[in-house]
Amino acid sequence: MPETTVSSINQAERPLRLGVAGPVGTGKSTLIATLCRRLAESLEMAVVTNDIYTDEDARLLRAAGVLPVERIVAVETGACPHTAIRDDVTPNLLAVEDLEAEFAPLDLVIVESGGDNLTATFSPALVDTQIFVIDVAGGGDVARKGGPGIERADLLVVNKTDLGPHVGVDPAQMVTDASSVRGGLPVVALSQRDEESIDDLVAWVHGVLAEHRGGALVPADPGPMAPHSHAGDHDHGEHTH
Repeated sequence: MPETTVSSINQAERPLRLGVAGPVGTGKSTLIATLCRRLAESLEMAVVTNDIYTDEDARLLRAAGVLPVERIVAVETGACPHTAIRDDVTPNLLAVEDLEAEFAPLDLVIVESGGDNLTATFSPALVDTQIFVIDVAGGGDVARKGGPGIERADLLVVNKTDLGPHVGVDPAQMVTDASSVRGGLPVVALSQRDEESIDDLVAWVHGVLAEHRGGALVPADPGPMAPHSHAGDHDHGEHTH
């Protein structure tokens, strides 16, 4: 049997690994909590969160009661969030594999990146598919700015659309702008107050899971982060990627 076929079968036999990335405050944790509430009755799930020095995101999800607390694990990256999802995925990969072994058989493991900039993407060595999250409160021009996450993540979520009138942003225009730079890749406009939008998100996850189980899902690399630096940040010091 060709080696590629063996890899495909092995991948399909383990849980789908779904990455969720995006800037700080765009609603990644809330999105994950929503997915857990909607899917946990029909799927066996676990979550890995990333923070630099704390386990705050994990504690918030545990407090929300969306999954048994032992199925929500925190990784403290100790460095820029993208380091642990792209440059050296070992801590996250070990956490994922430990959950998969302890709670087998799982259907879905979600990995939440720490909040980062518009260029942060997951390595395909860590996740099989990835969602990038932006929100209307970040400004109507965010979708037009592009970057690997916005342009090439498997799904782009334009979040908090209900806030549009309060921040002077047209969510429909943001979706149009995002769609124009994504070359046909899907975009979901999401609001926690709009059940139809949540249905769209859940349907996308079910579709990707079906692809994964059928051995048809090929993890796509959105591309490396653009060169950038952190200067004057008291948490990180000054360094360049």
